[in-house]
Amino acid sequence: MNALLIIALVYGCMSLATYVVYALDKSAARRRRRRVPERTLHLLALFGGWPGALLAQHYLRHKSSKGGFLRLFWLTMLLNCALFTSLGWQLAS
Repeated sequence: MNALLIIALVYGCMSLATYVVYALDKSAARRRRRRVPERTLHLLALFGGWPGALLAQHYLRHKSSKGGFLRLFWLTMLLNCALFTSLGWQLAS
């Protein structure tokens, strides 16, 4: 299987999973139930789920106004992009 297709599938699956976890956390917040730890949300973003996290923040309006959370989220996104770029350079060589 083509490496780009594999990468796209991984990002797609991680994004879908991350969106679902954000939705579950939003539902738990509304019902005053046990929440998903922010650390889990950040790890999902770091491992490729950041596109789904961005969509969830926008469409679900979840975690979209917490400054500290957002700063760390953008850092995890930048780290993921840096790792992705580094991997791309290694594969191209």
